Amino acid sequence: MTALKEELKRQIIDVLNLEDITPADIQDEEALFGEGLGLDSIDALELIVLMDKVYGIKLSDPKKGRDIFQSVQTMATYISENRTK
Repeated sequence: MTALKEELKRQIIDVLNLEDITPADIQDEEALFGEGLGLDSIDALELIVLMDKVYGIKLSDPKKGRDIFQSVQTMATYISENRTK
């Protein structure tokens, strides 16, 4: 799971073009939206595309995405339980 979390941090930085942020700057339990990393709804769409392309997970319910994208930890847990790739 640790490797998956590190991979996710790198992918989030790359996909969202987060400059001046390294994987070490993102804590596993840190909020991705709002007060934490400060992502917005456009970033959420990018994360949905990432989940589909890289892990074969299709998210059709936006409310479910809210729970999944709380933190790197919640994303990693969901991916490990639902990935098809």
